Amino acid sequence: MAMKTPKHFLWDLRDAVATVTLNNPARKNPLTFDSYKELTATFGALQRAKGVKAVVITGAEGNFCSGGDVHDIIGPLTKMNAAGLLRFTRMTGALVKAMRACPQPIVAAVDGACAGAGAILAMASDLRYGTTRAKTAFLFVRVGLSGADMGACAILPRLIGQGRAAELLYTGRSMSADEGLQWGFYNKLVAPEQLLAEAQALARQLAAGPAFAHAVTKQMLHREWNMGVDAAIEAEARAQARCMQTKDFRRAYEAFVARRTPEFKGD
Repeated sequence: MAMKTPKHFLWDLRDAVATVTLNNPARKNPLTFDSYKELTATFGALQRAKGVKAVVITGAEGNFCSGGDVHDIIGPLTKMNAAGLLRFTRMTGALVKAMRACPQPIVAAVDGACAGAGAILAMASDLRYGTTRAKTAFLFVRVGLSGADMGACAILPRLIGQGRAAELLYTGRSMSADEGLQWGFYNKLVAPEQLLAEAQALARQLAAGPAFAHAVTKQMLHREWNMGVDAAIEAEARAQARCMQTKDFRRAYEAFVARRTPEFKGD
């Protein structure tokens, strides 16, 4: 399936890796009503995009994302009725659902400001690379809102632990890059000038792997949050048996026997 060229962020597809770049650097790449909707549609379309095997999401010119645009979103929200506000919060949550449902692994490349909904985008990704100047803040409390936003109370504790997540969500303070690395939010910290290249290199490594199996891993990591261990073992037995029916599994075996690197094709 051919992907539509987006209007509200940059899209680059090379070597089966799609790079999504939030691109309003003068305002630290905030999200708008339109970019929310287009990002959600894009991640939804990735479920049918066979030519995309991994995704990198990043921000232009030294910042990841400053959250919801103050003028485009925050101001209008203060004038909405209850029904309109619920439509908005469901719309923002739909973006996280789309990111978690798309089969491709998502790598967030985070530099500079990573705040509010921007922190949620990083959180909702599968892997995160940051720089030493990355400042990640779930700052909803600073504007009189709860930390219960776009799945943060469910996902963030699973990444960094309940106590640490609670502190960040109650206080709205910035998590330093070093804290993020120590706590498991970031998988790796790199120099700012190397960030995108490193994130794309990881994404290319994932894209060269077995796409069907990666999609199963992502799906099971998500589904097993709500399972006991016995149910998870049974679910994984069924999932792995499906992977053993793929041509990629047979290719890997034949490559091992022949002492060569397997070429995965996602089937």
